[in-house]
Amino acid sequence: MPLARFAYLPLITYPEPVSDDAIEAAIEVAEALGCDVHATTFSADIPSVSTPIGGLLINIPEMVRTAEENSRNHCGRLHKLVVDRAGSRVKSHCSTRKVHAGAEGDAAAVEARYYDLTLLPLPKGSATARAHAQSVIFGAGRPAILVPSSVKSEPLKHVAVAWDGSRVAARALADAMPFLAEDTQLTILTVQGEKALERRDIAEDLASSLELRGYSARAQNVPLGGRKIAEALQDAALESGSGLLVMGGFGHSRVRDFVLGGATQGVFADTRLPILLSH
Repeated sequence: MPLARFAYLPLITYPEPVSDDAIEAAIEVAEALGCDVHATTFSADIPSVSTPIGGLLINIPEMVRTAEENSRNHCGRLHKLVVDRAGSRVKSHCSTRKVHAGAEGDAAAVEARYYDLTLLPLPKGSATARAHAQSVIFGAGRPAILVPSSVKSEPLKHVAVAWDGSRVAARALADAMPFLAEDTQLTILTVQGEKALERRDIAEDLASSLELRGYSARAQNVPLGGRKIAEALQDAALESGSGLLVMGGFGHSRVRDFVLGGATQGVFADTRLPILLSH
């Protein structure tokens, strides 16, 4: 029996559901990676709030019931969307979990540990989706791919790797390797002028190491040129024709508040192609 790879797709429904086009884009990425998809929708369990004065003017229990019902309805609708869009191209499995509102990210991080990677739909400008994605990336211990809504279906023939010689960059590359085909072209991107590096030729060293292992790889030193590092990396990845950017995720969690590294913060703010983050 051939081995199967599973991508986990956690879908929030409260206070707003993730957008349909972002979910469709995530399924396109799963197809490009040759993964089956397990989608989990999270139904919100909203705790009762005691407001004696406000309750005279607002029927809070009814508002809670309505919000929970809307969340459940979105779960069913998103299941159907996943199955319909996956069709015969991608094997799909769906489940629903009821969790306390606000705890979806923590629940998804735990569940993500049982899959090969997580696909995180990231509609532009959605603070809810961004917070959810950060919880998963920094809590799961597994690689995750940020998926912008603009992704189109195409084979994954070219991958860019952000390389600064760090532990998290090495971890991200190792996490990406199982999804690379023998003919995948790799471009190693090292941004010059953003921070002190061990030496200037680290991209060339990694490209040589990958070529010894049978991969087609080339090094590219990227001048920062007054740009933010996330912009420089994504510009270079897109110019090389890459369909995926691989990079380490820098960040520290402090009671659900995240202190992010510059590149990590930048790609969350403006995700222009699928980005595999590993922490």
